[in-house]
Amino acid sequence: MGNCCTGSAKCANASTPFESKVTRSTASNNSAAGLGLGLATAKLASRRSSGRSSAFSGQLPGGGGGGGSDVVDGLKSFSMSDLRAATKNFGSSSYLGEGGFGCVYKGWMDEATLAPTKPGVGRMVAIKKLKKESFQGHREWLAEVTYLGELHHENLVRLVGYCSDSDSNKLLVYEYMVRGNLENHLFRRGTQPLSWPMRVSIAVDVARGMSFLHGQDNPVIFRDLKSSNVLLDADYRAKLSDFGLARDGPTGDRSHVSTRVVGTRGYAAPEYIATGHLSVKSDVYSFGVVLLELLTGRRSLPQSTTGATSATTLVDWAKPQLGERRKVIRIMDTRLGGQYPKKQANEVAALALRCLDNDPKNRPTMADGILPELEQLQQQSHHRSSYASSTTPVHRSSGRHSKSPTCP
Repeated sequence: MGNCCTGSAKCANASTPFESKVTRSTASNNSAAGLGLGLATAKLASRRSSGRSSAFSGQLPGGGGGGGSDVVDGLKSFSMSDLRAATKNFGSSSYLGEGGFGCVYKGWMDEATLAPTKPGVGRMVAIKKLKKESFQGHREWLAEVTYLGELHHENLVRLVGYCSDSDSNKLLVYEYMVRGNLENHLFRRGTQPLSWPMRVSIAVDVARGMSFLHGQDNPVIFRDLKSSNVLLDADYRAKLSDFGLARDGPTGDRSHVSTRVVGTRGYAAPEYIATGHLSVKSDVYSFGVVLLELLTGRRSLPQSTTGATSATTLVDWAKPQLGERRKVIRIMDTRLGGQYPKKQANEVAALALRCLDNDPKNRPTMADGILPELEQLQQQSHHRSSYASSTTPVHRSSGRHSKSPTCP
């Protein structure tokens, strides 16, 4: 699915390497759409009966023009004509990117009424348009409406509304995240490197969002946590996006739910890949991979100079270095220029190692084990920066930094 971001960033989680996309004819999509909307309504009713609050008050409209009635508090049903007007008929000047879900466009709407406006007037939004032939995309569209229509948190991207009309047009309208996704800031050439305090703050924001999801009466498993699904606002505040693969977690005495294996290679937990057993600890493993990306500035699946993806993952490469403090410096992102507290880097590395434990039972929880530790590091970073000159590096790496192990 898509990221509500600028530029040519990945605007869709196009592929799930453990399950290929399934396509159907438009006719099949029409029947699936009606069935899916009914299932979404049943799922929401189940949430309410299980004691979990829901803002939904009725069935999502599956036909007609999507004429603007709200079915969720603060979630607007847009007509297709509104979204055409907001995006200049989905013109090239509004285009942001494309992926498996479809294309993503920027649009403009009135702050108060959400009516379409001219470019530069009102508020900017990001609009994702589902490919009509994408059956999998329709399921993910429903999941986005289900979860983001109900769950609201400062570290979850805000869903403004949706469109579902009789011509099988399925669209989602989000707040516009001006800084794009974390993946681009870490890996795209020509971008300004993120400072160490910014990386710690981003990790805290992600941990807060994940703690909120896992802390629901019926826990929500994000299932596709990765740097491209972490969006940054103008102040570099991080928010989770792309809830297309999210699902309810186990309740009661159950330790996991069994489900088809989907997600992104390099981020998915090993026990989930092997068995299909999914738990909140699966998200913790993915969070550990994101921590590694923040530390090393390297992708979860390193690419060669020819663009080919390596068979060795970032976890395989970095994990042997994480347990020894003297080795952590060898894997640190060179774009940091050595300007980071060595002690903090070691603490983040140790936390990442615990998150990446092969036994999910040994991984820390987001709320009690991960978030408090990162918040403490964030306070230390703020305290240090208030007393240190911006021109004085907190730590300068020695010549050993240039002898870092080779990442495939």
